[in-house]
Amino acid sequence: MLPDGFLLASFVAIVLVAVYFHTVTGFGLAMIIMGLAGGMGVASVAALASVISLMTLVNSALALRGHLHHIDWRIAAAMIAGIVPASVLGVLALDYLSSTAADAVQILLGLVIVYGGVSFALRPRVLERVSGLAGFAAYGFFGGFIGGMFGIPGPPLIFQFYRQPMELVRIRSFLILVNAVVAGARTLFVGAQGQLDADIWALSAVCLPVAAAATWAGRRYPPPFTAAVMRRIAFAVLFLMGMGLILPVVPAYL
Repeated sequence: MLPDGFLLASFVAIVLVAVYFHTVTGFGLAMIIMGLAGGMGVASVAALASVISLMTLVNSALALRGHLHHIDWRIAAAMIAGIVPASVLGVLALDYLSSTAADAVQILLGLVIVYGGVSFALRPRVLERVSGLAGFAAYGFFGGFIGGMFGIPGPPLIFQFYRQPMELVRIRSFLILVNAVVAGARTLFVGAQGQLDADIWALSAVCLPVAAAATWAGRRYPPPFTAAVMRRIAFAVLFLMGMGLILPVVPAYL
């Protein structure tokens, strides 16, 4: 069952902004939608996550069309090889830790991400040469692990790619591909569990054309920013991700 008209229109507007931002930066779709729409009552958090995964797959298919040649598949394979097993370990670690210990880890992780975001947003230094495959695998592992624990695999991957001496189109292509892999794995798992119900498909049917239009707009009309400005934007959003990890659990310690 779809939400009421105004609520649905507001959600669609959020989707439009989130998918456009995701297309031009390579990340942010899930964070923006969950952050702005998670408390609106459009659907449950689990249902929203499923809709986001489906939109990510559509966005990735359209955004990567004609850009696959920008991807170094050795780097992509190294990161994915780190992400997949680490995601499982992250889930197991969260189950093992008490809630208090998990909150402490979450705050520490948030502080590290905030520090990285602030330092690079102010002075977005780029590495002299592209990192080795081991480095990409390590960041993939880190991203998969915190994704398994906290549901936010993006920050380590964003940090790693946006400091590489690569063209922005290559960075975007890598990040969109990795997001597609994560979304595809999640969709297959949820579908196998029989959790893709009629409400999810109905909301997706409304949002997917909007996602396709926003993806086209992002490819056709990207913001006229320099590479340095885009890196500052990326790391500023990284700062917000870190704060998003810290703030929800701080009251428990106060």
